Amino acid sequence: MALIITDECINCDVCEPECPNDAISQGEEIYEIDSNLCTECVGHYHEPQCVEVCPVDCIIPDSNRKENKEQLQQKYQFLMKKKASTA
Repeated sequence: MALIITDECINCDVCEPECPNDAISQGEEIYEIDSNLCTECVGHYHEPQCVEVCPVDCIIPDSNRKENKEQLQQKYQFLMKKKASTA
């Protein structure tokens, strides 16, 4: 699954720089995760880095975006190919 940030977010700014896919950005009120870019850090780390650093545990799986590890790996590979072609 992709992850989402709940309204418990305190805008502490620690999650954004931890995301290897640049999926986290400041929204109107709280940080947001772009589900098209979120791989739960599959391909980069064993655990989602944003979840690891969040001091209020407000980053949870998005039940509307169910993806298994294989799908997340495929998304990671697609993102890396896209990134390489624009570099």
